[in-house]
Amino acid sequence: MTFPTARQERGHDRDVTTSLPRGTVHCDASAVEAAGELLRSQSGTWVETLLGDGESQASRALAVSIIDAVLTAPRGSTVDGADIVTDLRTRRAAMRQRVLRWRDSESWLSIVRQRSPLSLIAGCWLDTVSQPATEPAVVVNHLGAHHLALKGDGVITNSLEATRRRALEEAGVHLPRLRASDFVARSEARPLTAVHAAFYLALCRMPASYLPEVVGVHCAYFLLGLDDAMFGRNPAIDEDELVSVLELYAELCAESPSGRADWSRMVNAVSAVVALEDEYLAMLDDLASWQEGLSLDAKVAAIVMRHIPFAGKQHKNIKVGGRLLTEWFADPDTADVEGFLAALRSSRLVRRRADGSVRFLDAIKFGGPMFGIFDAHEAATFAEWIQSIHDGAEPAVDISPCRAGDSATQRWRERVADQARSGRVVTAEAAELDDRELFYRLVNIERFPHVLPLAKQRAEQGLRDAEILFEHGADGRYTDASFFEYSPQALLERAERIYWDKLVEPYRKLDTIPDRDEVIFGQKLTAFGSLIDGAWVHRIGGVGRFDHRADGMLLGIYADEMGRGYVTKNHITLIRRVLASMDIHLPHIRSEEFTEQAELPDIYAFPIHQLSLALFPESFYDEIVGYNLGIEMLGLGEMRLHEIQKLRRWGFDTVYEEAHLTIDNFSAGHARQSVDLITVHLDDIARHSGDAEVRRRWRRVWRGYASFAYFLEVDLVKSLNRTRQLSSEMII
Repeated sequence: MTFPTARQERGHDRDVTTSLPRGTVHCDASAVEAAGELLRSQSGTWVETLLGDGESQASRALAVSIIDAVLTAPRGSTVDGADIVTDLRTRRAAMRQRVLRWRDSESWLSIVRQRSPLSLIAGCWLDTVSQPATEPAVVVNHLGAHHLALKGDGVITNSLEATRRRALEEAGVHLPRLRASDFVARSEARPLTAVHAAFYLALCRMPASYLPEVVGVHCAYFLLGLDDAMFGRNPAIDEDELVSVLELYAELCAESPSGRADWSRMVNAVSAVVALEDEYLAMLDDLASWQEGLSLDAKVAAIVMRHIPFAGKQHKNIKVGGRLLTEWFADPDTADVEGFLAALRSSRLVRRRADGSVRFLDAIKFGGPMFGIFDAHEAATFAEWIQSIHDGAEPAVDISPCRAGDSATQRWRERVADQARSGRVVTAEAAELDDRELFYRLVNIERFPHVLPLAKQRAEQGLRDAEILFEHGADGRYTDASFFEYSPQALLERAERIYWDKLVEPYRKLDTIPDRDEVIFGQKLTAFGSLIDGAWVHRIGGVGRFDHRADGMLLGIYADEMGRGYVTKNHITLIRRVLASMDIHLPHIRSEEFTEQAELPDIYAFPIHQLSLALFPESFYDEIVGYNLGIEMLGLGEMRLHEIQKLRRWGFDTVYEEAHLTIDNFSAGHARQSVDLITVHLDDIARHSGDAEVRRRWRRVWRGYASFAYFLEVDLVKSLNRTRQLSSEMII
């Protein structure tokens, strides 16, 4: 894809933000306690939590302690902040030489497998760097363009994770999905691998709070490019693009009041990545050396130990050395592997038959009862071991446990525990808040995770309230949320009727234009929604969740809303440009000053509902898909055309309205894409879960659409609520 250049972002009123206020992180008492329990668990559990839980307070509290532990760790050497790129190039050459020296060794497959968690999550730190709190900062737009590229420009199979997964499979490493319960175990991740992965995953939970660090981590990780070297692939992001971001950030820091401190933070993050990669290479050296020193018997023992946890009831009738296999492996932690191998050595399973065949080897071949249990490398090791038995080799099972990276892991655990006591995470309960304060905290959710329960309640309440339109939605002025039974054709027909009957056909050019103040007030009424444009979908498709076709389609829509890296096309930039043409200049919505602004009316319910939905992409995925249809179709027809006419009459900027009128078109634009992605989403559900599940999930999708209509169709909702209230009073 084509990336914007720093030159293209000059010459206009640009957002030169290089960092956001960090401060303390507020979590309720139960979340702080849960985070403490997580910190005391194994580092693999940190990875599983950060991969699987993107919606809780505890995962954010955990993330803060891990990030701060890494960033404040003492380091033997630091990167030259005056010439970062040259420094990284020099270090890159040495690092690649260190890892590639093992390429032709029998340890290479284990090294590739060990690296796989880091390879597959690479770039996760960009997942939510673009959000209401950071847009439309210039550096965020550039990082957003890189994020889109890493996600395959919205094509799931072209994403970095997908391409690296294919490379791993070509190398013989087959792993489950990142969020699978056995991913960490199947990757055979050492505790230190898990610590490093946890740092990058933690950063993806708090990117706004650590914006300078995200810039540094991103550029350093991909400039060093260890994974690209290991797989023999082209760089995930071209070096020129990474250098361009560093140059841009330096330029922005020169303009920013906090720029000097932010540049230092960014350089520190680069140094942290270099230190982590050095530490990781040392662990890989130790791992490879340990494996190279194993006897053939010890290598077979290691294979057996890997598979012990999966030895189940299907082995209930198999005996080795007079004992059932289920008895040998009853407790994986105390299994007598050495005794088992001694018994296996003398069993008929490994003896050569008259025809030269061996029962065990036949069993693990295609058509045998154990086919597919061992990969090709493991099967070859067994074959070599059995041949050595036939050749009369003496057993040498003495297998010392692998300790690669363990001492470093212990140091990290101690540092993370210290950071948890540093006071960065404070206990706070979310009392009732007025809408202004709640809006402020939702925008700054990284600092105020304790409002997440309130946000979920608001989202659920909004969705429940919206179901009143399931019966009466046909009377909407711009929408029709009345419920209908789903089929792809029925959905398309409904969308087309809304488009023609409610958005296009009613349009007549205005005969009279409201006065100037009324036009300005009309823009103020809708400004809240515009200032968080795209927010409803900004958390879709994060690490471990970019695996549905609809994810890619939603990411493409969000990328368009944010200008696909070009800040001049970013819709937040556009609405600010329109407001500026009316001499309306607002502080950023993330700032405390915004809570005191008097320009916009106190109509917070709609943006609060949208932000609340967005914070729970797993819990409300179906509803977000439906909500997306409502908001994208609003960009069409009468409302936009009238607004353009009114703005032009008084000489105001029309760029925001015009952008939506084109990009949301029903032929191939966002409106039509939104219909298609619902169909794709429900089609995937049908193939995996059946028609009954489609009906259940469709109701949730349409409830999401209705929740958008509920906040738009103000007059209809008021009328329905009055009628409902009168009916209730009559019953009483």
